[in-house]
Amino acid sequence: MHGIGPPLATPFEEDGTLDERALRELVRWMEARGVDFIAPCGSSSEAEFMSAEERARVIEIVVSESDVPVLAGTGHPGYEETVRATADAAAAGADAALVVTPFYYPHDEDELEAYYRDVADEADIPVYLYSVPTHTGVALSPELVGRLASYPNIAGMKDSSGDIDRFIRERRATRDDDFDLLVGAGGVFAQALGAGADGGVLGLANVVPEAAAEVYERHRDGDEKVARRLNASLVDLNRAVTDEYGVPGLKAAMRARGAPAGTVRRPLQPVSEDVRSHLEELAVAAGQDADD
Repeated sequence: MHGIGPPLATPFEEDGTLDERALRELVRWMEARGVDFIAPCGSSSEAEFMSAEERARVIEIVVSESDVPVLAGTGHPGYEETVRATADAAAAGADAALVVTPFYYPHDEDELEAYYRDVADEADIPVYLYSVPTHTGVALSPELVGRLASYPNIAGMKDSSGDIDRFIRERRATRDDDFDLLVGAGGVFAQALGAGADGGVLGLANVVPEAAAEVYERHRDGDEKVARRLNASLVDLNRAVTDEYGVPGLKAAMRARGAPAGTVRRPLQPVSEDVRSHLEELAVAAGQDADD
């Protein structure tokens, strides 16, 4: 998995049910704007509010509609649930599984290492580690990432810590392995590319996939100064749809750009009209910059 992959938002109807028609349209909307792969059932997807059956159905739909690789979120707090979800994703045709660190209970490094090794042994598709400490309270150390990078069927990692120092250490620990290191923090995307990232799974890419793709392409083509400048222009929007307003803000910004994002699932609530107006301004401006 290289390049840009949106952690795909999941469209819901007003009554909270999955909007399958909108989901199919959303996949096509993303692909028309230059994404390299799609990552359903992650943090931006409200995956923790979905049943195992709903997650499997989302992945099935995304695979059926997509012409690009699918990195499916299959992680749960428990091992058995993760193994089953990964098997379901493989059966649906997903290309790889994105497995978030087990959470709720604390785990030491020996437990985490054994967990990922065993999940990888059971999986019929490549496994990507997923470290998002702001949501889980669990961060994979660079040393553990380095050990896991050489294990069979562990193919890469999404690091959503936003910590460039940690990211550089992860890259150094995995540089001798065939290991895709992806960044999950849009505000430091260009910096992470400069530190050796292979791409990004960015909530920001749900709103302005073409702008995120341009940052990646500029860096790939050797114009790092322009890549950093473009990334800097997206920082306010990225912060708004992640740290400030979360998934409700993300979906409001997506709708402002014509993406069929649907509504949020409870207990989340839509943003206020003032916030919606602010997000619309940010999203439309970023989209226009990407088109220029």
